[in-house]
Amino acid sequence: MDNETLHSLIPLADFKAVLGLDDREDPMSRYCLITATYTIEQYCLRRLFLKKHFERIETSGDLLLPLREYPAREVLAVYALGRIGETGELVEPEFYRVIPELEAENEGLPEDTIYSLSLSPALFRGRGVSAIKAVYRAGYGCGEAPPDLASACLELAAWNMGRYRGRRIGITGNVRGSGKDGEHLETSMPENVRCLLEPYKRRVI
Repeated sequence: MDNETLHSLIPLADFKAVLGLDDREDPMSRYCLITATYTIEQYCLRRLFLKKHFERIETSGDLLLPLREYPAREVLAVYALGRIGETGELVEPEFYRVIPELEAENEGLPEDTIYSLSLSPALFRGRGVSAIKAVYRAGYGCGEAPPDLASACLELAAWNMGRYRGRRIGITGNVRGSGKDGEHLETSMPENVRCLLEPYKRRVI
């Protein structure tokens, strides 16, 4: 399995090099990387690995529509929708443009600011448009994640590898009724990984 088909924020070769693993442990290494990536996505409430998204965005004539997932790499198609359930009408590129990360960065916004669609007012004339469907790719490919996100994946995958091998990873003390000398095995996510993921966590209002 190569990096293109491995659902992991860091390459298998990098993980093996850091932990000093050989090819005999590839199945477990892949499992730990995939599990770590899915766990991170679940914790952050967003898909961080590169993926095609189909997003319906309700609008009442708004000309600037932010896309939910980031970083959006490529907008593949835009559809104008009327009633719920409609297939929609394909919007020609002259009726919209994509505001990319570079423009957002120039405006003093974070580097990974969500892409937005800027729509032409002509799109809403006489069409009864109530929503826009955007088809786009967003996320990080294997080996393309920012350093803190890649570190979080590496730390969590290594932590899981240690647990699966039966090592005492994530042991903390002074917990009443949790085993010998008050120790217990942490079963969720190390605190250092949580700290690394804080900038990527979706805020739910």
